[in-house]
Amino acid sequence: MDALTINFAPVLQITDEQFFQLCQINELIRFERNADGTLLLMPLVGGLTSNRNANLTAQLGVWNRDESLGIAFASSVGFILPNGAVRSPDASWLKRDRWDCLTQEQKVKFPPVCPDFVVELRSDTDCLTRLQNKMQEYRDNGAKLGWLIDLETQQVEIYRSGRDVEVLQSPASLSGEGILPGFVLNFEDIW
Repeated sequence: MDALTINFAPVLQITDEQFFQLCQINELIRFERNADGTLLLMPLVGGLTSNRNANLTAQLGVWNRDESLGIAFASSVGFILPNGAVRSPDASWLKRDRWDCLTQEQKVKFPPVCPDFVVELRSDTDCLTRLQNKMQEYRDNGAKLGWLIDLETQQVEIYRSGRDVEVLQSPASLSGEGILPGFVLNFEDIW
């Protein structure tokens, strides 16, 4: 089952603060918000996908701890993108100076910033087109590097600022390039 879309716009405009509160009081429901204000209810993932995501996030977190160049995030964060959408990538990273520019309140709630690096994992329940559109949205809103990892086909789409999407089949690893210097994602525990 892919995401379910709900449109309250004809009767109710939900502010950033109201959306944050909605997410807090419904903590077992994964929400995202589209730029047009419609809400997406995201299905929970299964054990295998969650384990693969944990491995990915752990690798990013260890690199980030050792390099201290920014802030790494797991899949439960929401970012308010410049276009007004609120997105929750499976893993993400933001340069430290961009994080430091945010107020404490912005850090505690949904940071109003697009991450520099994002990862989305596609399981068999996810719509590929929806995730490709989401990756394009991240890039359009300022992400410098993004990986769409299709767990079923073992294909990776790489989204870079100002470049065409590159597609790799079953890579053993991926480099964080100049965005995450020295970071290499090893796919051994992900495929």
